[in-house]
Amino acid sequence: MTYPIDTTAGIDISGTQAHFSNRAGFAAILGNALEFFDFTIYALFAVTIGKQFFPVTSETGQLLLSLATFGIGFVMRPLGAMIIGAYADRVGRKAALTLTIMLMVAGTAIIGLTPSYQQIGLMAPILIIIARLLQGFSAGGEMGAATAFLLELAPAGRRGFYGSWQVTSQNLATMTGALMGVGLITALSPDDMDNWGWRIPFLFGLLIGPVGFYIRKHMDDTIHIESVHGSAATVLKTLVWGHRRLFLTGIFVILGFTISTYINNYMTTYALRTLHMPANIAMVTGIVTGLLSAVGAMLGGWLSDRFGRRLLMLVPRILFVLAIYPAYSAIIEWRTSGMLLGALGFLSLLMSMSGAVSIVALTECFPRSIRSSGLSLTYATSVTVFGGSTQLIVTWLLEVTGSPIALAWYLIAANVITIVAMFALQTPKEQDILE
Repeated sequence: MTYPIDTTAGIDISGTQAHFSNRAGFAAILGNALEFFDFTIYALFAVTIGKQFFPVTSETGQLLLSLATFGIGFVMRPLGAMIIGAYADRVGRKAALTLTIMLMVAGTAIIGLTPSYQQIGLMAPILIIIARLLQGFSAGGEMGAATAFLLELAPAGRRGFYGSWQVTSQNLATMTGALMGVGLITALSPDDMDNWGWRIPFLFGLLIGPVGFYIRKHMDDTIHIESVHGSAATVLKTLVWGHRRLFLTGIFVILGFTISTYINNYMTTYALRTLHMPANIAMVTGIVTGLLSAVGAMLGGWLSDRFGRRLLMLVPRILFVLAIYPAYSAIIEWRTSGMLLGALGFLSLLMSMSGAVSIVALTECFPRSIRSSGLSLTYATSVTVFGGSTQLIVTWLLEVTGSPIALAWYLIAANVITIVAMFALQTPKEQDILE
């Protein structure tokens, strides 16, 4: 089967060039997956990290400090989005993606190698905070550059599927981290896990250094030099003054997706501390939600190429909102592994279908000259304000209310706001998408 050549994408995908197109897409997807693996495994091991680096006597205090440090990484996302996003729009996607992967490996190395508080005192939490700031800066620029690259790489009629791999790769990274967590919990004693076992995923994540640098160094670019702005200030000025309505609408379109994503990451902690389920079952939630979220993202992107972005943004999201309360009520009532995994898996499938298409639609809305910075800053702002605080707020809500269902109400409210924003989003015509 052949696909038409999209001359605006900067890459000819016909004939002998098809292999190159696939290789370039693989470079962006694999690098993105490895980068978000490092960013998300912190959430999976938040309980243990709290014990190692924060000198607080209560378990709740340790967890809150650990999650607050996790949230600190989000503070740097808008800055990374502005600087690296504008860099990608001025110099190229390839240069920006190579930079983000090297910054992320530096942050991951610090977390994986820093001695505990008992060994070096206050320097331990200080170093963890520095690492999270580096990771947040890197992730802020990664989102826009990688998604813009995938969209511009895609042939006409398949942009939804190509762009959906941004979300797919993130969820595969989450699943990989959870798989490692289950393996470590099964193989190691609790003491070994607390003392050194939790470091293994972070050290594994250091592979993004040589692997990620190599694959991104050898991929081509999708940006036209003649279309770029002369300075970062010009890029940001064009974004703020020319597309501020899209920017503000996009923040709320992403709101529900980012809160849902970080609540998914929180499910390991929720199953352990709130539902009092075994550690291995708690870790398996990350495997199931990661796998079904990856499947949902690909399915949503593929269907949106056939039935349109708006339909695939709205229908799965509305079904998701309607399913949240009964799903969490069943989880709390039954407290079995089957119910936990089945309910969360179903919710993850619906959420990622809508979430992946939302990211693609937003990317298409921004013109090529500010696409990376536009998506990066929109996404980073929403994630910083709403995603970075999600796990801290949920932990606090559960503690204050004493009700495990409080999490569900928070999730419902966030996604209702997003549905309203989706109706307000004006998606472009096909011929205008990549101009």
